[in-house]
Amino acid sequence: MGCVQSSCNESSEAEMGEKGRQVQVSCMSDEKKVLWGLSFLILLGLSRRQRKKEGENNKAWLLADSALAVPDSADPHSVHSSFRFSFGSQVELESLAFNSSSSAAATVLMVNLEKNPQDSSVSLDSNRIRQIGILERSISSVGTSLIRFSYAEICCAAKNFSRGKVLGRGANSCVFRGKLGFRRVVAIKRLDNEDKESAKAFYRELMIASSLDDPNVVPLVGFCVDPEGLFLVYRYVSGGSLEHHLHGKKRGKKAPLSWSVRYKVALRVAEAIAYLHNGNEKCVVHRDIKPSNILLTSKKSPKLCDFGLATWTPAPSVPFLCKTVKGTFGYLAPEYFQHGKVSDKTDVYAFGVVLLELLTGRKPIDTRGAAGEENLVIWAKPLMQQEEIERLLDPHLVRAATQHASQVNRVIRAASGCLASEESRRPNILQIVSMLRGEEDYGAEEGTGIVRHGSADSHFRPCDLQKRSEMQSHLALAMAGVTDFDDDDFYCR
Repeated sequence: MGCVQSSCNESSEAEMGEKGRQVQVSCMSDEKKVLWGLSFLILLGLSRRQRKKEGENNKAWLLADSALAVPDSADPHSVHSSFRFSFGSQVELESLAFNSSSSAAATVLMVNLEKNPQDSSVSLDSNRIRQIGILERSISSVGTSLIRFSYAEICCAAKNFSRGKVLGRGANSCVFRGKLGFRRVVAIKRLDNEDKESAKAFYRELMIASSLDDPNVVPLVGFCVDPEGLFLVYRYVSGGSLEHHLHGKKRGKKAPLSWSVRYKVALRVAEAIAYLHNGNEKCVVHRDIKPSNILLTSKKSPKLCDFGLATWTPAPSVPFLCKTVKGTFGYLAPEYFQHGKVSDKTDVYAFGVVLLELLTGRKPIDTRGAAGEENLVIWAKPLMQQEEIERLLDPHLVRAATQHASQVNRVIRAASGCLASEESRRPNILQIVSMLRGEEDYGAEEGTGIVRHGSADSHFRPCDLQKRSEMQSHLALAMAGVTDFDDDDFYCR
């Protein structure tokens, strides 16, 4: 019995040892089956890829090698694997797969890292998400004072940005008419996602527009920051732009703007610019004052809009140089156009051109005009100097010359002062406002470029006029490739 029991014990121990080894071998076998199963699928894919064009060999792959190690003393229920990742080409991948033996490491993971359009978009998306993260931290100070819209709300309001909702287009943006809720109509400005400077432009416009609070400025309602795009939401102004009323292609179907409306526009836009320059801690230079950025309400009250090019200066009349000149030809001050010098006087000059448009009904640059009349400023300056008011005024304003002679003279004087070629002789916007209101009668003052209207000493002195060649150069460049300014409109016309 003892021998039998001993024999049974030995047999039992041997059987248990054999079962342990079988379990261990079984675990190792199962994982090897998985590894080699994956390898088989990979090799099958490689054989198919061999039939493709040679360009496939330029693909980049992420290779993962698995080294299976099971020591004899290891727990058969616990198998550890180590992985090594490296980059390789298609050729290296095939070499690794075909040259691998059963005892060698098996390639178990391969990810195609070829740079194709989808991968590029993923990279762009990651960069955009990173930029948005930085932008979110930068705009945290205004997050509580404005409405934060979701991308879904923006899409719903603009009807998925359908063409029928487009109000205007800019160089790097597009504005859509949208409806929030049941009654609130807004103008949604979408910045171009492809523009590398869009985040910076969005931040600057958001910070400037959110700091403004003036009845003559279109208010910013809210914004949206999303990987799908950057959006600024402004209050919608229903009356169209001043550009449309003065120069619109369908203007003939409507009555031209009366003098009372034009004078109100001149005064209130001047007040809006005065607020930008003096109403905040920092002076805001708009840099794009023009009729398409002046909207009219249903009651013909003007609202200044579009702060896409606006920038800060430490104080009025403190200029700085910018590397890139941005704006619209015909409205650029000489010192800005030629040397990139920006100050509050940049806006004053552009406003002077707007005043001329109100007086004459003409565009600042018109390639279809008569010889010598292509550039409004060059054509109008001698007429203002010689006081040829009838030739200067829009034919629709003939009666205004007699019925509102005082107001007409104020606007002419203000325009001539704004358009002084030398920045130092240009009045500031507060002086222009006072002049338009008739609150102060300016005599000949040093540094203003303005004298009493009708006096012998004209407000256009020889030093104010640029050299003929310089002006012709300005005109030639301003007219290069210019056909129409409609594409510069950002808001409804």
